[in-house]
Amino acid sequence: MGFKKDFLWGSASAAYQIEGAYNEAGKGPSIWDLWAHIPGKTFEGTNGDIACNHYYRFKEDVALMKEMGLKTYRFSISWPRIIPKGTGEINQEGIDFYSALIDELIANDIVPMVTLYHWDLPQTLQDDYRGWESRRVIKDFVSYSKVCFENFSDRVSHWIVMNEPNIFTSLAYMLKVHPPGIQDEAVYLKAFHHTVLAHAYTVLAFKEAGYKGMIGSSIAYTPSYAATNQTQDLRAKEMFDATGSLWFLDSYYKGEYPIDAVNYYKKKGVLPEISRADLEIMAKAASLCDFIGINYYQTATVASNPEDGVGFGEMNTSGKKGTQSESGVPGLYKQVRNENLEYTDWDWAIDPNGLKYGLEILKDRYHLPIVISENGLGAYDLMTEEGTIEDDYRIDFLRKHILACESAIENGVELIAYCTWSFTDLLSWLNGFKKRYGFVYIDFESGSLERTKKKSYEWYKKVITSNGEEV
Repeated sequence: MGFKKDFLWGSASAAYQIEGAYNEAGKGPSIWDLWAHIPGKTFEGTNGDIACNHYYRFKEDVALMKEMGLKTYRFSISWPRIIPKGTGEINQEGIDFYSALIDELIANDIVPMVTLYHWDLPQTLQDDYRGWESRRVIKDFVSYSKVCFENFSDRVSHWIVMNEPNIFTSLAYMLKVHPPGIQDEAVYLKAFHHTVLAHAYTVLAFKEAGYKGMIGSSIAYTPSYAATNQTQDLRAKEMFDATGSLWFLDSYYKGEYPIDAVNYYKKKGVLPEISRADLEIMAKAASLCDFIGINYYQTATVASNPEDGVGFGEMNTSGKKGTQSESGVPGLYKQVRNENLEYTDWDWAIDPNGLKYGLEILKDRYHLPIVISENGLGAYDLMTEEGTIEDDYRIDFLRKHILACESAIENGVELIAYCTWSFTDLLSWLNGFKKRYGFVYIDFESGSLERTKKKSYEWYKKVITSNGEEV
């Protein structure tokens, strides 16, 4: 069976992580523009003020995509570049920039895949009503989405509404490492629920307006294993899934929340207000979604965790292998190291088989086509004296994950796109510029931002040309 002839081999990025021009061309401030300038909030004080300067160098980047033969490019639109204050006046310069980018992609036979929200909330909405903590954000987000549909849907047929709402809400409202830096489980659950509703109303607006194309959202997906076959570890895995991947995916693609998790959160007194009207809208939107988007990087291995057990552990943001500590929810579960797997320098489990396993779970549970909107390896990439980047480890990582995709397709998974993270190196939210993901090396150190093709660039070019036959 293998990959279909129209399979979308792609790569991805996000506005704040590549564009730069953070206070130019009519753009308003985002929560990240302010957060990254607060001392101690980002790795080594890095920020996206300039990033890759993609705003001014997008034609150079698209030319590199064309040379590679990329079939689709997934990028995000910056809400405050389109509507500087989040609501009200539209910034025509922002419209013109994304329109030019879309036209450039199409002129080079690359399908634009647009993400509407990749974490850069307009700061004005955070100031006015605390952003995602308020239901007011739903209406404002849908209005912003409609502006994007009205201006770009004539040329864009693949829309991702939300990128990793589970990650930005948990990091912002539980771990305090993303803006606004709060630790409150009830607020986290409420904010996540508001992303579900913003997604749902946006899907309905898209469908009701009769736009052609496909729409869904992308969830950071972490399939899990029980550490052992003992009852307590199996139950820990069930609750890890119920409060994790199933909480996120079911709300978006079933229009409901898992009952085990609902009961758990209700008992704790942190369950958000979920009205009957909310559930009706969620279910209606779920029935209209055209695909499931997932960002896959790793699996989790889960064990039981006593009431006095570990809580949130220390995250490895330094790239010093082995510095990540165990993390969990006391009385529920903890994540443990899987001795059968290799780990990255940032202690992420490398598990291609987990992708196949996860894709097949999604097929059986949701019965929708799937877009892999992110998959990639963050690593220290070094340029040799000859000016080359020999990233064979990235090739090995991607090869194994692509083979896992092919195996899942042979088992009946309808996979329509595979986007690596990322096309160029870019700013990592928690790891600055040292953690590199791209096919294209960017010279951040000198400030020249010169683009250099890595060894993986030529390898992925062959993968695309052969439609996955040569990996």
